[in-house]
Amino acid sequence: MAATVISVHGVSKRYHLGAMAGHDTLRDQLMHGAQALWRTFQQKKEPELNGADPKTFLALEDVSFDVREGEVLGIIGRNGAGKSTLLKILSQITEPTDGEIRVRGRVASLLEVGTGFHPELTGRENVYLNGAVLGMTRKEIRGRFDEIVAFAEVEKFLDTPVKRYSSGMYVRLAFAVAAHLEPEILIVDEVLAVGDAAFQKKCLGKMSAAASAGRTVLFVSHNMGTVLSLCTRCLLLQRRLVLDGPPRGVVNAYLNESAGADSFDRAPHPDGRPTMIRGRIVALEESTSVRVELSIACGDRYTASLEIRLLDAAGAPVGYASLGTLDDTQLLSLQPGVTELRVELATGSLANGSYYLGIDLTKPFVEYYDRAENCFSFDVTRSAPRGGSRVLAQKWGCGSVQLPIALLEQTLAIP
Repeated sequence: MAATVISVHGVSKRYHLGAMAGHDTLRDQLMHGAQALWRTFQQKKEPELNGADPKTFLALEDVSFDVREGEVLGIIGRNGAGKSTLLKILSQITEPTDGEIRVRGRVASLLEVGTGFHPELTGRENVYLNGAVLGMTRKEIRGRFDEIVAFAEVEKFLDTPVKRYSSGMYVRLAFAVAAHLEPEILIVDEVLAVGDAAFQKKCLGKMSAAASAGRTVLFVSHNMGTVLSLCTRCLLLQRRLVLDGPPRGVVNAYLNESAGADSFDRAPHPDGRPTMIRGRIVALEESTSVRVELSIACGDRYTASLEIRLLDAAGAPVGYASLGTLDDTQLLSLQPGVTELRVELATGSLANGSYYLGIDLTKPFVEYYDRAENCFSFDVTRSAPRGGSRVLAQKWGCGSVQLPIALLEQTLAIP
């Protein structure tokens, strides 16, 4: 039996909401320290009060699991479920409020775009800096330098300060350094979603190779197809550990819990970035298309693309549709206020069955403004097969077939 390389026992993480203004004096620091000790004492004395303080937020609660050498562990859950917090604790970026973790082996983490990079240094200099941060010796970095640069595909920009890099270039270089460290444990967050499809394929291949070599991989993703194809085991988080088991069963449980609605209603983002605050799906005649209606709130002018991901009943991506990702003329021009959109997605090429939709608002190939994960579901139920009806192909966890989509209407409802 393989050795245990990660042990997590009773881990909880509590954050204090808001920020203290100004600079703390020594008296302030002593007072805050005394208050923290008192809160810890009270919570241990009266456990039922844990998380009851309205000024605190419990990001993780009593999470326990073990990871064995060579496992590829997928971690899934809704936004705010504690996935990234757990990875930061395992990467020793932050400490748990309660519980303990034990990690055996060298760890390389890729959690955020540009982590460990200095914006004023060139790509070449940052390879050495980031490699040193991750624990590589100068000799190791020099020996793998050409391989790292070739994998990242940034040869032309190697002597350019990384502050001029796009988010995708940041990710390519950061992943290349982390992957070529050859750590015993590789921890990867959803950051890979920033890269294009070809680079995602390379990254997945690299992680598969690492797993085949007996290394341990922890992988957070909202792409269920990638989780199913890559992972040998999966965790479902909802602040607590809800389910731990084979990927297929955990993914099905997640999809059944998170989808099935024909509408949603959410609060706008506090920083004013584009947010899908309302949505509704309507199946049209004979299941040949579906209409999606969205209300998008933002506090400033934005240019955005709308990307729709189509998943089958097992959670595997089978297709996609987009406005603005590949054609700049279809980019959405969002004004301050609430913009109403109506789009129609052709589903005539789909076989009978149940499907889920996920919707992203993005700055193409740079960043996500907002994500609605598996927000809608619909059924295709034709009485007789039509010409061309088929299950769409899958390739490396990405839907390889683009579905036709049309923008029916865009209006500024609330300026």
